[in-house]
Amino acid sequence: MKNSNKKLSGNKTLITLLLLLFTFISINESNAQFKPTQEIGIIGGASYYTGDLNSTHFSNLQVGGGLTFRKNFDRRFTFKSSAIYSSIKGDDRKSSDQTKINRNLHFKSNIIELSGQIEFNFLPFETGNPLYTWTPFVFAGVSLYHYNPKAESDAGEWVELQPLGTEGQGTTAFPTRKKYSLTQISIPFGGGMKIAVNENFNIIFEYGLRKAFTDYLDDVSTTYAGLPFPTDFDPITIELSDRSDVLHTSGDQRGNSPLGDNDWYSFSGITLSFTLQNNTKDCDY
Repeated sequence: MKNSNKKLSGNKTLITLLLLLFTFISINESNAQFKPTQEIGIIGGASYYTGDLNSTHFSNLQVGGGLTFRKNFDRRFTFKSSAIYSSIKGDDRKSSDQTKINRNLHFKSNIIELSGQIEFNFLPFETGNPLYTWTPFVFAGVSLYHYNPKAESDAGEWVELQPLGTEGQGTTAFPTRKKYSLTQISIPFGGGMKIAVNENFNIIFEYGLRKAFTDYLDDVSTTYAGLPFPTDFDPITIELSDRSDVLHTSGDQRGNSPLGDNDWYSFSGITLSFTLQNNTKDCDY
């Protein structure tokens, strides 16, 4: 009886090993039929931000675009690099919150972003293969971006806000508040859909969020420098740091919280992606 149990157990182990081996061979055979490809694309879309001056997704959409490069390792995984130029803005005057309307702050900023991302296709996808013509996908990566928030003065001039230190950054009155960097890192992630139109051309739809590590995309974070204004403040800094009808005293709330909540920005778009030709021909499926 013990020998029978051992024999049965041994058979189950053998069957399991054979199934694993068959699966491994099948995967390798599938990958062997796939030759890595490269694509270059043009992306156009829209961007927005969420933070102290806007809490609603898809509000204040701005047009943007750029270039993309994709390296398809197999039918599931792709590396994408991109260079995108977009912009974001926010305006308290468009808020339904009376407190924000009274605060009366606004900004706009261009964003230049360079990123590297890994995409995962939920379904096998291969341009030019009629068996694998579409798939939903997700992506995540890292981005280096440059921004520069500006506000319009009473004279109609758009003024860069970071050099002013509107919340007392860099002033003797607030020695612990340092000026924020205009070039930073964000974490892009999101998803979309890939559709192979023909053997050399794809259309790719994507929506992505960017987790920023600053609360100053909009130049608003913590408290007013306020009355009495720091001696470092010049008239334009005073004007753009507090645009409410009644000037605030030092320490009054200006942003969402004393500690600040990091801002986000987003870019969604449509990519027209073209496969770069290589020297291989007549790949059999």
